[in-house]
Amino acid sequence: MKRTDTPDVVALPPLLYLGAFLLSLLLQWLRPWPLGAHPALLWLGVASIAAGATLLGRGSWPRPPPGPNNPPHPPPTALVSEGPFRSTPNPLYVGLHLVFLGLACALNTLWGLVVFVPLALVMHYGVILREERYLAARFGEAYEAYRARVRRYL
Repeated sequence: MKRTDTPDVVALPPLLYLGAFLLSLLLQWLRPWPLGAHPALLWLGVASIAAGATLLGRGSWPRPPPGPNNPPHPPPTALVSEGPFRSTPNPLYVGLHLVFLGLACALNTLWGLVVFVPLALVMHYGVILREERYLAARFGEAYEAYRARVRRYL
């Protein structure tokens, strides 16, 4: 049975990122395409992964664990505008972007950057804009006021 109270995104974002990352690894294995030989790439990647993981952690905690009476993606009951949501309505997606790009740098694969472009477009049009329409319909003026205060990404 399909729930009707959802933003109707094209796919769950973590699955989109995982699929895109696995595709970049497959492409790198089939036809290696390094970013370069500079040792700073590893450190840039590690820093990006750490920043992204921090955003993911701060943006997703505290959240009750899913259970029999608590579905994994219940409809939102309130707007969150604290913590990392003070600056962007999408800290989790910004965090996933940073982790993805950081892995591409740390693993020295240009394929990661190439695959990131369509991933970012799918996220923007297939997930984020749909979620924004859903939240605007669900929370009305409160959401519009929040969106006027924050930037979409950073």
